[in-house]
Amino acid sequence: MEKTSRAQTSLSKYNNSWYKPGSKLKQLAWHVTGRIFVNTYLPIPMFIKALVLRVFGAKIGNNVTIKPKVNIKYPWFLEIGNYVWIGENVWIDNLTTVTLCDNCCLSQGAMLLTGNHNYTKSTFDLILGQIKIENGAWIGAKATVCPGVTVHSHAVLTVNSVATKDLEAYGIYQGNPCLFVKTRNLTN
Repeated sequence: MEKTSRAQTSLSKYNNSWYKPGSKLKQLAWHVTGRIFVNTYLPIPMFIKALVLRVFGAKIGNNVTIKPKVNIKYPWFLEIGNYVWIGENVWIDNLTTVTLCDNCCLSQGAMLLTGNHNYTKSTFDLILGQIKIENGAWIGAKATVCPGVTVHSHAVLTVNSVATKDLEAYGIYQGNPCLFVKTRNLTN
């Protein structure tokens, strides 16, 4: 077998000091407050959850439903439209902006991940990418949306699937990485 010389990952050189999501005090205040009011199984009324998120900078529309135990990294990077449903145990790991447009649904256990690492660099640099879930789109239970992805209007990402690229409007996608399987046809 031929030996090759390759660079190796060196986490000792990892440096994301350029990334400044907010003051340490703001992050600590959210960490404590979020655990009490949002990332909890306590039956906190929705209007209180919305108020707490707004105090921390989230933009939230009308008639939003946030189920128990939702984990939101930084509410100041979160924009939620009207009539949005966020299911139990959803994780919005928003290191940068996540936009949830009107009438979209994040089913239980869904993950929205706006950060990753550059595995082609030995320093494993942090990479950020905004996520947008457009009107009427549905992210299935335990499905994952990766950094930089737009889920276009009324697209569906099925249970346990992973979106690594944009999903076209009205498409139904399944698998890891997800593939188009058919068109979503809505009736009145």
